[in-house]
This record gives sequence, C-alpha cells and structure tokens, in this order.
Amino acid sequence: MATEAFTVRAESDIVHQLDFIAGALDRSRNYLVNQALREYLKTHAWQVEKITQGIAAADRGELVNHDDVMREMEELIEQKAKGRA
Repeated sequence: MATEAFTVRAESDIVHQLDFIAGALDRSRNYLVNQALREYLKTHAWQVEKITQGIAAADRGELVNHDDVMREMEELIEQKAKGRA
C-alpha cells in the first residue's frame, strides 16, 4: 500500500505513552499511529454517514413526532420494569 508522510505535533505525554506501548508491543511508533488513525476514521466515518442519512431523511420529511417517540420509550421502560423486554 502506498504511504505518504505528514507531520503531527502531539503533547509530550502522548508521545511518551505511544513510545512505551510501541516498545512493549515491539512495534514502531508509525505502526501504532496508523492503527489509531484507522480506528478513528472507521468510527467517525460511520457516525458521519449516519448523521448524513438522518439529515437527508429529515429533509425528505421522514420524521417521527416527539410525542410518539416518548410514548414508545415509556412503553419499553414499562415492559422492561415488568421483565417482559
């Protein structure tokens, strides 16, 4: 896979923690940073996609009334309290 260099400034304690973990795992700082970035991007890409879908649905008028949501939540809480959920 092609790589590209870029510079990041980090707080000293973060760099020290990164170096400690890298040493403990016998991995490079670069490897750990790439792993961390992959996880961050994966998590945030999912969140951004869901938010984008929600906004598009709202723009199309696909909304649920607040009172209906609250009523359903109260029913679920009541069922859970009775041990039926």
